Amino acid sequence: MAVWDDLVGQDRVTEQLAAAARDADAFVTAAAAGGSGAAESGGAASKMTHAWLFTGPPGSGRAAAARAFAAALQCVSPDRALGAGPGCGFCDGCHTTLIGTHADVEIVRTDLLSIGVKETRDLVRRAQLSPAVGRWQVIVLEDADRLTEGAGNVLLKAVEEPAPRTVWLLCAPSLEDVLPTIRSRCRSLTLRTPSAAAVADVLVRRDGIEPDLAAQVARATQGHIGRARRLATDERARTRREAVLKLPLRVADVGGCLKAAQELIDAAAEDAKQVAEEVDAKETEELRAALGAAAGTGGRLPRGTAGAMKELQDRQKRRATRTQRDSLDLALTELTGFYRDVLAIQLGSRVEIANADARDTLQRVASGSRPESTLRRIEAIGACRQALDRNVAPLLAVEAMTVALRAG
Repeated sequence: MAVWDDLVGQDRVTEQLAAAARDADAFVTAAAAGGSGAAESGGAASKMTHAWLFTGPPGSGRAAAARAFAAALQCVSPDRALGAGPGCGFCDGCHTTLIGTHADVEIVRTDLLSIGVKETRDLVRRAQLSPAVGRWQVIVLEDADRLTEGAGNVLLKAVEEPAPRTVWLLCAPSLEDVLPTIRSRCRSLTLRTPSAAAVADVLVRRDGIEPDLAAQVARATQGHIGRARRLATDERARTRREAVLKLPLRVADVGGCLKAAQELIDAAAEDAKQVAEEVDAKETEELRAALGAAAGTGGRLPRGTAGAMKELQDRQKRRATRTQRDSLDLALTELTGFYRDVLAIQLGSRVEIANADARDTLQRVASGSRPESTLRRIEAIGACRQALDRNVAPLLAVEAMTVALRAG
């Protein structure tokens, strides 16, 4: 299976990345042989460059494309000598990159609200190193949109003056989410939302999901690969989605609005708690052991190590906040999709209904309101998301949204 097989519905992007990987392979091969082809492959005609920016809507596969490209850059398949393109998916370079253990590929993803200056400086220092075992030094930054302004300025210098065999692969939802000075120095690739049929096909082929369920979750998530897989494999996620889709029927009065808002917040908090239970205890015990405290004894930490423990606790709190916001954002996305379907019914559109399993609820809401009200409700959900981005207290933001949904 070639590394490009994970890119669902991205034929144009796959073609560009495969061409760049071939040029990169020719450059390294010529350099190793000491031939003049190295300079030619790195010249103006080359499709390879030192910095790439992958953009596209959530679920389009930005990170998957970056990882696939990183694997192709490290490919050492002997078939390359026979004319095959790099990115076989089976050689040691491809395999270790895809599972995240390649010594020269750093994959950075954050479970916090932002990426700070300290973490970025560590990446920049690594980027100056020559490849240890691979063909390139590759830094994959999956959440480039979460760089703080200071971190972005630190990264800018490294992107402006890269090491000869270093490649930066940045991922963000849109060009506007990255500093103009950084994106102007990157080659941009825009991914599109894959079709529901393409997502359903990959769920059946790669994950063994039943075809009917795969088609249903692919429509429900409107082409978001990650969410579709989660809905297909997690019963709890399906139950939570069903509760969100019933919310429009529960805001008939102010009391119902406030109760529905509180339940959304509680569900998001429960998600954060589950992540904490799975990760926090393990992280804390590992740090205590590293600092010299006996495992499982709860004994006192050595003197001078309290700061490290406090730093871990602060990071865990920020991760809990990020998890809660992500859970809320997912609920708001599903709610937006619900009202999008309501609007399609009201306007008699022939667009496929995403939430076909909730058709009765959709028909009831559509018949009880006008398109103008539906548009105002969609705007209210958007306003709630903006308020959360501005750090408005989540409960206040969601309560304001549910009251607006009632008013229509």
